Amino acid sequence: MSAVLPDISLTDIAPRLSALAWVGMQGIDLPVTVAEGGYRRELHARVDAQVDLPAPHVKGIHMSRLYRLLETLGDDAALSPAGLLRVLQGMVDSHRDCETRNARLLIGFDLLVQRPALVTQGLSGWKSYPVQLDATLIDGTFRCRLRLTVTYSSTCPCSAALSRQIIEQAFMQDFAGLRRVDPARVAGWLRSNATLATPHSQRSEAQVAVDLARDAPTFCLLELVDRIEYAVGTPVQTAVKRADEQAFAALNGQNLMFVEDAARHIEAALRDYVEPVIYVRHLESLHPHDAVAWALPAAQRVGA
Repeated sequence: MSAVLPDISLTDIAPRLSALAWVGMQGIDLPVTVAEGGYRRELHARVDAQVDLPAPHVKGIHMSRLYRLLETLGDDAALSPAGLLRVLQGMVDSHRDCETRNARLLIGFDLLVQRPALVTQGLSGWKSYPVQLDATLIDGTFRCRLRLTVTYSSTCPCSAALSRQIIEQAFMQDFAGLRRVDPARVAGWLRSNATLATPHSQRSEAQVAVDLARDAPTFCLLELVDRIEYAVGTPVQTAVKRADEQAFAALNGQNLMFVEDAARHIEAALRDYVEPVIYVRHLESLHPHDAVAWALPAAQRVGA
């Protein structure tokens, strides 16, 4: 095509003269590569991209320029904070004619990881961890915030204590007056009665947000996942056989936790991260509502 195509974003004046905080696109489908340690995988991401529009007379930004810059995120190079900074700077530079100074990216994807069974050798399954990268370049200052969700199981300590009391009372009633108790008889009693009462447990989730250094080579996603799962002690499982299910039951029994306990365990595990924000949610099986807790940096707490 030899004809010059009209571009009213440059030739027309905005009908109302006002600056806009952010303008851009939302929900762009894009392949991205995540690589760290021995892990490398191309994943499907959805990306939001915006720049500011401080010039009140400019009718519109150049969205095609933003889109073409985003395509570089889908190259073979793995995602990194430095790579996000390059794209953000390119977004600002490509809109100098709009007097743009600021840019932001929001990238969401599911980190897909193969996890082994607890006991059974050679058995594994896939688990996904929702990830969100929130990167901004505001007045020349870069910030990259990583948000990650990990699902785990939680068993209520109070419910466990109440259940143990019921079992204890039943045992004392059935064995009252006996001066000696045969271990085999006790074992048989336990097989039949140890579940007279069971504590409630539920699927739970921890949402963690941390800041990343601009020169970090990777996002250290797997390290963060592992720290959180180790802190709670009861990550949900994928493929299981009966031996794995039994091992999982033992983990829950040895890691009884209120929502407050889970938040504190995770907070302690992430002390060397930059300003971690921790939100824990237990989807209660006892109640129709959830139990929640937050652990925040000191500067963000009420009254700080």
